[in-house]
Amino acid sequence: MIDLATQRYALAALAAAALFGASTPLAKLLQADITPGLLAGLLYLGSGAGLALVKLGLRLCRNAPEPPLQASDYPWLAGAVASGGIAAPLLLMWGLAGASASGVSLLLNLEGILTALIAALAFKEAVAGRIWLAACLMLAAGLLLGYDPQAGFGLSLRTLAVIAACALWALDNNLTRRISAADPVSIAMIKGLAAGSANIVAALASGASFPAVLPLAGALLLGWLAYGVSLTLYIVALRHLGSARAAAHFSTAPFIGAALAIALLDEPVTAGFVAAFVLMIAATCLALSERHGHAHMHAHLRHEHLHLHDAHHRHAHRGDEGLEPHSHPHRHSPFRHGHPHLPDLHHRHLH
Repeated sequence: MIDLATQRYALAALAAAALFGASTPLAKLLQADITPGLLAGLLYLGSGAGLALVKLGLRLCRNAPEPPLQASDYPWLAGAVASGGIAAPLLLMWGLAGASASGVSLLLNLEGILTALIAALAFKEAVAGRIWLAACLMLAAGLLLGYDPQAGFGLSLRTLAVIAACALWALDNNLTRRISAADPVSIAMIKGLAAGSANIVAALASGASFPAVLPLAGALLLGWLAYGVSLTLYIVALRHLGSARAAAHFSTAPFIGAALAIALLDEPVTAGFVAAFVLMIAATCLALSERHGHAHMHAHLRHEHLHLHDAHHRHAHRGDEGLEPHSHPHRHSPFRHGHPHLPDLHHRHLH
């Protein structure tokens, strides 16, 4: 049974997953006209440029403002750009060039497992047994799909490139979670522009050339939707769900990619594909049905993020903060209570 009151922000992660999942088979089609390195750059550049227009539109509409990035956020953002914005897309595009789109789509579920491992081991996020069980099922499915009987050591270099990309995106997820209280559109826009520029420069330096107008426009549009809008939604999910849970929900992305690959690229439905699909459906159901609640202590905290006044926001106001939801620096006084919760901005306590 899914507790939507607690896991309502899973919808943001699922929407992000649907957009990103569609990118794998569509990027495969674009590789007929664009080299992998240049395609990675154009996807991210389209992401950043599209979100810049979104940000301009939000500013003109005077929408509820998210808090800006602080100076302390930029080292985390730089690490996220380098790992997930530059290195990971290059590895994924290279791996995708020599592997089936449906196999790569489902293999990307490894990102969720690795995100949970990094979250628990490096960032001390509480990860429940149900999430670990889901991670094991995803790992089994990923290994099943990545196995290449023609490779002497069991895994092909193309498959290893995709796994390495997943590890870098897992690191990116955890680094981005540290700054998820800030404006998600700004974070995703900066990542897109920086990563896109770096990848395009590298691709041109290695001999790539720009494609015709139609595939160029297609790559930029795909980047805006599948990378930019998707990443913005995913950052919102990170803010409210934590790294491990958001990644578990995002693991539905490969299902979308695999279905489109079979429909658009006429790839076969193999027994291994079906077995892996069943394992990943079970893992996703486990992650979505998690329920976590206990008495916990809220320590003194000062931060800024977009919020409504609820049980965790009972602070005083000057009177100029504007209508809710609004954002301003505020303090949380220590108190203790119990309710179902996930490791969001206010529930990152130890267990």
